[in-house]
Amino acid sequence: MKIINPATEDVIAEVEPADAAEVDRAVERARAAFAAWRATAPGDRARLLRRFAQVVDDHAEELALLEVAGAGHTIGNARWEAGNVRDVLDFYAGAPERDHGKQIPVPGGVDVTFQEPLGVVGVIVPWNFPMVIMTWGVAPALAAGNAVIVKPAEWTPLTALRLAELALDAGLPEGVLQVLPGAGEVAGSRLVEHPDVAKIVFTGSTEVGRLIGAKAAARVKRVTLELGGKSANIVFSDADLDRAVASAPMAVFDNSGQDCCARSRLLVQREIYDEFLDRLARAVREVRVGDPLDPATQMGPLVSAEHLARVASFTGPEVTPYARGACPDGPGYWFAPTVLAAPPGFDPLSRTGDPEFRRAYEEEIFGPVVTAIPFDGEEHAVRLANATPYGLSGSIWTGNVGRALRMARAVEAGNLSVNSHSSVRYWTPFGGFKQSGLGRELGPDALAAFTETKNVFISTE
Repeated sequence: MKIINPATEDVIAEVEPADAAEVDRAVERARAAFAAWRATAPGDRARLLRRFAQVVDDHAEELALLEVAGAGHTIGNARWEAGNVRDVLDFYAGAPERDHGKQIPVPGGVDVTFQEPLGVVGVIVPWNFPMVIMTWGVAPALAAGNAVIVKPAEWTPLTALRLAELALDAGLPEGVLQVLPGAGEVAGSRLVEHPDVAKIVFTGSTEVGRLIGAKAAARVKRVTLELGGKSANIVFSDADLDRAVASAPMAVFDNSGQDCCARSRLLVQREIYDEFLDRLARAVREVRVGDPLDPATQMGPLVSAEHLARVASFTGPEVTPYARGACPDGPGYWFAPTVLAAPPGFDPLSRTGDPEFRRAYEEEIFGPVVTAIPFDGEEHAVRLANATPYGLSGSIWTGNVGRALRMARAVEAGNLSVNSHSSVRYWTPFGGFKQSGLGRELGPDALAAFTETKNVFISTE
């Protein structure tokens, strides 16, 4: 597999893809390693994870530069991501010694529960946040006593491979954490179907998530699925417009829009709609798109030529942008930040109006394109926000506390922000409603997704 720098189109590495036979061998190694890893004292597992976090911190700049080269992330984002890997490992290093069972009062004896690790866990990672999303699955799975096999995305395997090396440097036993780069249809599919893989954690498109869920269901295999999104950024007329306008561009253009939490549907109360879009257009034209290694850059390239072509298909000659920023010419998979405003007669609830705009409004573009429409009042805003098969994230901008709470309860999404665009913190749960996925990652309860509850009754009679 040729790994291409998205900003230069240079080939920076070649990686040998794993085939199905190599997946089978990796599962066999993981099963052997699991027996000793689950028996490792909780305090010792915790110390190894803390050491892993420290080794990651020692190599944070190296990891960040790998992510810039392999995924096109800006250096500022990539440094944050390396820090997030460290912090997630640190957070779950505290979990092995706190993975408590319960003593439940029963007649005639003592009843206790144990949280038992599942065994071998497969983590299938997307290309948009390679090392971060890998760690969200790996850290709690290892903390719970499982062995883990990671299948990184074909376009972006470099940081996953390096993290596996750093895990060995930190002292994790051989076979406890393995990384197998390869094609999803080959290595990923075999990991999902393998009878000795107890669970799959998958982050990616809803379409692929459905296929993985169906294959896993055939074996009653546990899954956590973090899938697509088409999140709403809802702005009421009583919001702090300066803050709402200033934050709106990067709410969707961060990581070049390649974010399942991107607020790619902008819903603005009609009274301020024209003013908001006018101010937003000015802000979008000021977004700095360019060299990912420049600390002043806000947005880098898209990940690949294939993905660039897909994003561009949403803004073809039939679509007139309301506003568009600038991006570099020459090599690289560049796409300018773009605002599309609802044309006259467009109504997403009755599905009438311009079909080209409707496609951009309804489908997950996964690029720096935001669609904007007006709404009339809370009820209308809720109906618009919920008129999607997705339910991952979203934002609510208002100065009214009661309205903020009403909207937060009414909008069907797993992660909502009021007067901000924050979606993911490693110490709080993350996941979606509807077709945005199954299960939750991160937060204090993540170990429950990687353990089985065993109940044991001991008779005293």
